Amino acid sequence: HRHSSTGGISAVDARAGSPPVGARIAAHRARPVAVGSASRHPVAVTKPDPDPAFDEPRRVGVGPHPQPWPDDSRLDPELLANGDQRNVVDRYRYWRTEAVKADLDERRHPFHVAIENWQHDLNIGSIVRTANAFLAEEVHIVGRRRWNKRGAMVTDRYQHVRHHPDVDALIAWAAEADLEVVAIDNTPSSQPIESVELPRRVLLLFGQEGPGLTDEASAGASATYSIAQYGSTRSINASVAAGIAMHAWIRSHAESLG
Repeated sequence: HRHSSTGGISAVDARAGSPPVGARIAAHRARPVAVGSASRHPVAVTKPDPDPAFDEPRRVGVGPHPQPWPDDSRLDPELLANGDQRNVVDRYRYWRTEAVKADLDERRHPFHVAIENWQHDLNIGSIVRTANAFLAEEVHIVGRRRWNKRGAMVTDRYQHVRHHPDVDALIAWAAEADLEVVAIDNTPSSQPIESVELPRRVLLLFGQEGPGLTDEASAGASATYSIAQYGSTRSINASVAAGIAMHAWIRSHAESLG
């Protein structure tokens, strides 16, 4: 073969009368694949034709609303004109952000979620998203004011998020709001969350990924509950633990609240 200046094989083949390299490669790729080369009767595997249901990009949301538009002050003219691809349930399609938040405020659950933020924990965004899904009244960020919103998937626009400079400020606020502070962490003195019913008005307090709750947070809680684990890992992800704890509250209280 002759080599090109870049080191690859050129398109000119030295064997007289043989098909061009590209044609031979295409023919080789078109051959059926034999499974089990040691077998005396190899089985040919044919790749199935593409299935549009799986190969087409998934469509999210809805397109422009047909004219005439509904006469409803909750609707956003820009979304009506251009479509709504937000991460919201169908009930809120085309609604203004403020209208969605106001409607959620009418039926929020009376539990709160707090997470310490001393190291810019990436789990906070996911916890905010889960709190929105379970309709928590508020999410509280303790420590640094700035937090990573990527995992929230924009749900923070519909969720009340409050900042506290330290644990003492959080505990004082919870007392004024008549909320019992319950910590979630795997410590030797923790009680299994599976064996208790969480208070109706409660603030669920979580530490950061890795170090867990600070000593101040543990001391400020009326109880600390752990989540049962059966594998080899010492702990589960902080946002996963938050989701489990929130759902434990939902199972105990959401149906009674309607």
